[in-house]
Amino acid sequence: DRPPPAVQVDPARGVSGAPKPPYWAAIFSSQRTDADPSGYAATAERMAELARRRPGFLGVESTRGADGFGITVSYWESLESIAGLKADAEHQAAQKKGREVWYKSFHLRIARVEREGAFP
Repeated sequence: DRPPPAVQVDPARGVSGAPKPPYWAAIFSSQRTDADPSGYAATAERMAELARRRPGFLGVESTRGADGFGITVSYWESLESIAGLKADAEHQAAQKKGREVWYKSFHLRIARVEREGAFP
């Protein structure tokens, strides 16, 4: 049961590979159930691939703890880019399955990134 893989780290662009601000972040925090780990992993990989192919996609960072709590942050050029993924029929089917099978709970936040800092 692995979360979607993060993009490769580019030291010039940070962990997510996102460009300099401003841009948008979709922050998805979730608590997994124990149900269907292989189905979840396959769908998570497919959703990451689907996002990467969408216009306006900039990058993604994702992690999940042993307790099933995870956070995925995807980065986008615009609110319209985020809405495009949300409207995708395959993404909607995955959301439905998530509510029915894979998640005990989840929370989605959309935020505009105005500035960032990094080390080193």
